[in-house]
Amino acid sequence: QVGLVESGGGLVQAGGSLRLSCAASGTFFSIKAMGWYRQAPGKQRELVAIITTGGSTNYTGSVKGRFTISRDNAKSTVYLQMNSLKPEDTAVYYCNVLWASNFVSWGQGTQVTVSS
Repeated sequence: QVGLVESGGGLVQAGGSLRLSCAASGTFFSIKAMGWYRQAPGKQRELVAIITTGGSTNYTGSVKGRFTISRDNAKSTVYLQMNSLKPEDTAVYYCNVLWASNFVSWGQGTQVTVSS
């Protein structure tokens, strides 16, 4: 059984920074990719950033240059460093893991609120 434990959300002023973490726990197979999605009120869930086991990354355009995704393969943990935060970054952020079996796991979500 696999669990994804997220941490690091909170309230921050515009221009501030937060760092999200997501650790996979339990017995599991190889991980293909880990990423972060977000969902703002009244909007669809969208991809924020993704990183493969080999270190390739992809970001949605609105966060490029401000957010950095990284991972520790030994700890099965993915991080999202968010700098220069804007009110429009306010959302629930979800960790996502794509396993070698192509099964997908989701974290419980962590709230990020950016005040203007």
